[in-house]
Formats: sequence, structure tokens, C-alpha cells
Amino acid sequence: MSKTILLTGVAGFVGSHAAETLIQRGDHVIGVDNLNDYYDPAQKKANLVEIQEKKAQWPQAGSFTFVKGDIRDQTLVNDLFHTHPFDAIVHLAAMAGVRASIHKPQLYYDVNVTGTLHLLDAAVRHCEGASSKRVLPHVVFASTSSVYGQTQRIPFVEDDACDRPLAPYSASKRGAELLGHSYHHLYKLSFTALRFFTVYGPRGRPDMMAYKVLDNLFRGREVPLYNEGRMHRDWTYIGDIIQGILGAVDRPMGYEVINLGRGEPVLLADFVTLIENLTGRKASLVSTPMLDADVPYTYADVSKAKKLLGYNPQTSIKEGVERFWEWYQTTILKNCSA
Repeated sequence: MSKTILLTGVAGFVGSHAAETLIQRGDHVIGVDNLNDYYDPAQKKANLVEIQEKKAQWPQAGSFTFVKGDIRDQTLVNDLFHTHPFDAIVHLAAMAGVRASIHKPQLYYDVNVTGTLHLLDAAVRHCEGASSKRVLPHVVFASTSSVYGQTQRIPFVEDDACDRPLAPYSASKRGAELLGHSYHHLYKLSFTALRFFTVYGPRGRPDMMAYKVLDNLFRGREVPLYNEGRMHRDWTYIGDIIQGILGAVDRPMGYEVINLGRGEPVLLADFVTLIENLTGRKASLVSTPMLDADVPYTYADVSKAKKLLGYNPQTSIKEGVERFWEWYQTTILKNCSA
């Protein structure tokens, strides 16, 4: 049975992939995005065009409505819930990036905490009252592996306290997770927080390491190699992340926090070498000390995701990088040479 889904951050990297997959299976997606300039809005607009183009190719596709707006706009959020009887909320909108959050902490809290509060509160208020026949929607929230901070528990396990965030971004995401718990406790709102681990792949954000390296190879821009590449990351392909999101959408479980990673940390230097070997070019890398807000290791324990969501990451690092490289050639390089 098809669902009506509010998807925030629909024009972004993860959001555009999630929208396509939900629409393809027949769901009705109301996508919200403010198209901010954290990176070039033209890339986000191109993502929206691609969603519409692919939708036209699917005979059993659901509907797609795009709303340009900001989740900090409480009137807009309330109007959305007044108009649509949402079955689920896939909340991906956020100010992203650990390092960038250090310089704009107020903005990160405003978007990531206050914006989340507006969504949760509207979801509850529009289902209250004797005259309302609406059922509370299930919330799937995009959190992050950075909430673990400098944990000594390797691999990272969801019952870690996560009470020592290293940057405003991490703290804001942990704060939103806790807001979800309070709304579950008070109103029985189902809330699943998915902690993403280093997502990469087609449509990746330009500020992410995988994109930076590829872009460097063809534009000559230097890329900082933190700690000389001696940092392990649990690189997780976008298709596997989307599989986890769909599993969470279809399984309301009360309140849960679940890791979504590959469960296979790879050295940053080796990841860069893989890209270099694939492209036949050498990146211009500048050795840079690791920032205080960064960590040397991320490693997801995904046993909970496998048990509760049927999650099973399929894409190897080699295959994922190949797909990312193919997209970069056919989309970014093609547009640059046009």
C-alpha cells in the first residue's frame, strides 16, 4: 500500500536518492527544500529535474510535489501538515558538516534542532483532538556517526552514551535524537534515528572528501589530506543507505537509534589511492593536521540494523567508487566541457 511521505532536504544528496526510490515504488512524496547556498543551488535544482525525469519513466510511479521552503518556517510546516495526512516523515534537511559548524554554531542549532522541533510538534498537533482521525506519522531522522565523538568502543554501538560531542554539528544531531525521544515518550510518536557513516556516491556533496578528490584531479584544486590520510572511515555507498532508510520507513518501532554503515573501515589514504588508480591521475594533496573536531576512526556495528531493518549493505568500496566515478564523468565533466 502506498504511503504519503514528507521528505525534507529532498534536493540534496541523500534526499534526492530517497525521493526517487520512494516514488518508484508508488509512494506519494511531498519534498521540501530551501535550496540554500551551502553548496551550489544549481546542483540541487539539477537533482530535482532528474527526479522528475526518472519519475516519467516509471509506469507505477507515485506522485511528487516539490515545496520550496525552510523547516524553520513554522507557518509553512504547519500548513504542510494541515494539507497532507502524512504516513511518514523522512527528515533529511540539515546544515551538514562537522568543520563548517564550528564557524556557524547558531545556524546549525537553528536548523538542526529548532527545525526538527517544528516538524515533531506539527506532526503531533495535527493529530490531536477528538475530531481528528489522523494517525501519528512515523519519523525517520537522519543522524550521524559523529555523535559518537572520541568513543573508545570500537566498533561503534548504538547504546554508547554519546554525551561528549566534538562540534556543534554533532551536538545538534544528538539534540535532535533526544527531542525525538521526548516526543515518543509524551505522545507515542514513532521515531527512528539513523546514524549515517561517511556516505558517498552519485550526487555527492562537493564538500565531501570523495567528491573533493575527484574534483581536484580535473580542476587542479588542492585537497587537504588530514593526518596524512591515517584516518579510517566506514565509507558507505548511497544505495545501501537508501535501503536502510526504506527499511526504517516501513517499520515503525517506537523509539530506536540505528547505525547505517558498511561495517568495514577503510584508510583514507587507501580510499584516495583507489580513486587515483581508477582515474589514472594523481591528486594534489596537502598534508594537514587532524582538526580537534575530527576523529581518527569510524566503524559501524550494523548488527542492529540487520536485525530490525533487514539491512544488508551490498556495495563494496571498489564497486561504489567505480559508480561514483562513472557518475562524475557523465554528469560533472560532461557539463564542464559542454
